[in-house]
Amino acid sequence: MGTNHPLGLYVHLPWCVAKCPYCDFNSHGLNGRRVDEAGYTDALLRDLSFERANIDTARPITSVFFGGGTPSLFSPPAIARVLETAEALFGFDPNVEITLEANPGASDAERFAGYRAAGVNRLSIGVQSFDDTQLRRLGRIHSAQTAIDTFGQARAAGFDNVNIDLMFALPEQTFDQAMDDLDQGLALGSEHLSWYQLTLEPGTAFARRPPPLPTEDTAVAIWETGQTRLAEAGFAQYEVSAYARPGRQCRHNQTYWHCAEYIGVGAGAHGMVGWQRRERQRRPGAFIATAGTADALAQTRYIEPQDRTLEFLMNALRLNDGFTIPQFEAATGLGIDAMHPALSSALATGTLEQAGQTIRPTELGRRHLDAVLADF
Repeated sequence: MGTNHPLGLYVHLPWCVAKCPYCDFNSHGLNGRRVDEAGYTDALLRDLSFERANIDTARPITSVFFGGGTPSLFSPPAIARVLETAEALFGFDPNVEITLEANPGASDAERFAGYRAAGVNRLSIGVQSFDDTQLRRLGRIHSAQTAIDTFGQARAAGFDNVNIDLMFALPEQTFDQAMDDLDQGLALGSEHLSWYQLTLEPGTAFARRPPPLPTEDTAVAIWETGQTRLAEAGFAQYEVSAYARPGRQCRHNQTYWHCAEYIGVGAGAHGMVGWQRRERQRRPGAFIATAGTADALAQTRYIEPQDRTLEFLMNALRLNDGFTIPQFEAATGLGIDAMHPALSSALATGTLEQAGQTIRPTELGRRHLDAVLADF
């Protein structure tokens, strides 16, 4: 990967007020305890310095994403320290996109203004539902009204690029309830909407004690009708669960989907530079104790050339527009022949289509993406 490729930065902040029963992310419920903000922020700064010393690149960072956990539990000065250090070490692209995830109930208007002053220019608000009963089932700490108020506070603080996270096919959710959730989300007027189906991930409380979910037919009906409503509201689907108004696609997530390089710092964070995947210690205490040294790395794996085709396609085929052959060759260092014979088979069965230099999934391919990837 050359120096003209984007370079992203992911910062993981692992604490939540309470752990949601569907969540399989590396997050830890506080259960009344306080976040070790100072100790963890200092560790992030050491981790950034460690990464800079081990990356042979002068490329500026094009996007930053504070994920969690609940990043809005951290104060604006803490977020500002991380951004100032990252900019000093790597430099920022003039149009850098800086996203911070915020959960209603774990943020307020004063903090939003502080984040904006620190340099954050995009918020992602974890609404999930506008039904208070569903929110309680999902373990969320906010109400529907709190979510609406939080969006208004973001606007009042000057944020003109806001994403809303919504889920569908929730426990016992009817078609009409799901459509009402989506309609309320659209009514807020955000620039981006992440709309995705609840899945029972291994190791979660929901997987251990599965709630009653809608039938597959109901979930499909919700998805098909939702596609139409999103399009009518001016949102174009550009990834499996991502919808945006023109020019408002998430730049940071596109770094992942184009298999570009990104640094990951924080407990459990993943990064990939030079086809080397690096994963940090997952436990916050272990990360704080080792940050700034090689001991903070729980796993390092070099992706061999023969594995890069699948690595690339697992991300690129999530995009409705797919990828170009030059993008594949530049990212992987491989020729188009590396995708055969699986590519020929997918084109023949109609799960992928090719127009000139562009290869993209068809609607059939998007619905059966796992099967398409299995062929590779």
